[in-house]
Amino acid sequence: MEAVLLVMLPSSAGFIEDNEIGSISKNALRGLRSLTHLSLANNNLETLPRFLFRGLETLTHVDLRGNPFQCDCRVLWLLQWMPAVNASVGTGACAGPTALAHRQLRHLDPKTFKCRAIELSWFQMVGESALGVESFSYQGEPHVVLAQPFAGRCLILTWDYSLQRFRPEEELSAPSVVSCKPLVLGPRLFMLAARLWGGSQLWARPSPGLRLAPTQALAPRRLLRPNDAELLWLDGRPCFVVADASKAGSTTLLCQDGPGFYPRQSLHAWHRDTDAEALELDGRPHLLLASASQRPVLFHWLGGRFERRTDIPEAEDVYATRHFQAGGDVFLCLTRYIGDSMVMRWDGSMFRPLQQLPSRGAHVFQPLLIARDQLAILGSDFAFSQVFRFEPDKGLLEPLQELGPPALVAPRAFAPITLAGRRFLFAACFKGPTQIYQHHELDLSA
Repeated sequence: MEAVLLVMLPSSAGFIEDNEIGSISKNALRGLRSLTHLSLANNNLETLPRFLFRGLETLTHVDLRGNPFQCDCRVLWLLQWMPAVNASVGTGACAGPTALAHRQLRHLDPKTFKCRAIELSWFQMVGESALGVESFSYQGEPHVVLAQPFAGRCLILTWDYSLQRFRPEEELSAPSVVSCKPLVLGPRLFMLAARLWGGSQLWARPSPGLRLAPTQALAPRRLLRPNDAELLWLDGRPCFVVADASKAGSTTLLCQDGPGFYPRQSLHAWHRDTDAEALELDGRPHLLLASASQRPVLFHWLGGRFERRTDIPEAEDVYATRHFQAGGDVFLCLTRYIGDSMVMRWDGSMFRPLQQLPSRGAHVFQPLLIARDQLAILGSDFAFSQVFRFEPDKGLLEPLQELGPPALVAPRAFAPITLAGRRFLFAACFKGPTQIYQHHELDLSA
């Protein structure tokens, strides 16, 4: 029998046992507010609908024994209800899954059930390719900026509340741009546009209502072929670090001094740096530089300047690095175009290898925190981009899903943004349009 319709006379007890019942409606017990004893024992129930016992405040005994319960996410609500109700509950044992067969339901720990899933589904496309994407908030409104080298611009997007889509708000002329890095200081908005040719520039909006305008050429003799730019705060001041990939140039730290940003220190000259990553270790600012010529080098802020601290062993041919924090530990995602990309963990003095992930053709391995989920996306030029989720109990990244369709074409950067109660992920692609995905949470116990 796959269903049962309960019609009960006003009574304090209901016995529906030994009837081979296979399922029961969530409304079957509605209105039986005087019910004190209920027996569903010795049937074929594999699960019970959530809220079956809602409103039955007078229950003192429930007998569920002798049913082949499947102890998966569908019984999670029951495990959470039993210790909270003022009634004795006879539950019996699990019939499945195999790992839990013959276990008593009352001995199961609800905390061990993983009944929340997430999914990234396609939402919108933004034309023109992009090398970089950054999210920021200005005047209480979330924004996204794309570095679009072929279109020759930094394109700022905002949310259209009428159309429920992202739309262009402003664009900055920036031929051959590789990175557009925003900085918000109260009512002022700055945008660093790092460019391969023509010099890098700083744009500024002194107050809301005005448009961004170029205000400063940045270190024209040092930044000859920038490849990446990062924002960091040092001694209470905002600074940019720009990784330079030319032999004649040098990675440069630029800090605010009056109305502009000026070189504070040259770093790593002659090493053709491809990436910079700012992070905090042991309570102090650190900077990690990846280059085409040697293993990534870690610098720490000491005496008003960055000093070399160590390099990262077993990390040859690393194109870029990104870090994340989980459970009090600092982890590092290292991108390798040839060979396996890696995850490392800081042990107090050095980053140690933790995990390797196949990554042929990868230019980006980027950790992202979306809602409660620590994700990492491994982009590929030759295959689907893979999304991983960090599992705290294992201390490892576990596969979650592939991004697509549509497939990402040469992804280079990712950025999350939250607005109007919704969460999105931008994926900037070098050989195709930028794709936007929406983050969904799924309750598997529903």
